Amino acid sequence: QVQLVESGGGLVQAGGSLRLSCAASGRTFSTYAVGWFRQTPGKEREFVVGISMTGGRTYYADSVKGRFTISRDNAKNTVYLQMNSLKPEDTAVYYCAADRFGLGSRTAKYENWGQGTQVTVSS
Repeated sequence: QVQLVESGGGLVQAGGSLRLSCAASGRTFSTYAVGWFRQTPGKEREFVVGISMTGGRTYYADSVKGRFTISRDNAKNTVYLQMNSLKPEDTAVYYCAADRFGLGSRTAKYENWGQGTQVTVSS
């Protein structure tokens, strides 16, 4: 088990940038794949991007390709989500999640979740 804490959310104008961080506790963080998900009221949580245990593989949802970049620093137990060219439709609560069994996009696959951080993009 790992505990995850997201930070870096906030209010930004369309076209702006934010960097989210997902800090993990535990010495085995490097053995977990990590995903970022987002959710708006009344909608299901959706996959945004994921990164493998070593950071060698990434997988992006089509809606964020070319705008968002995921990275990780296992020495710091942290995964980052750089979000550029933000759009109002990116407004959501963003969650990071960790899974021991590899990279994937299904919400049910992930067993460890953070509390979320709000991202609001104004038009």
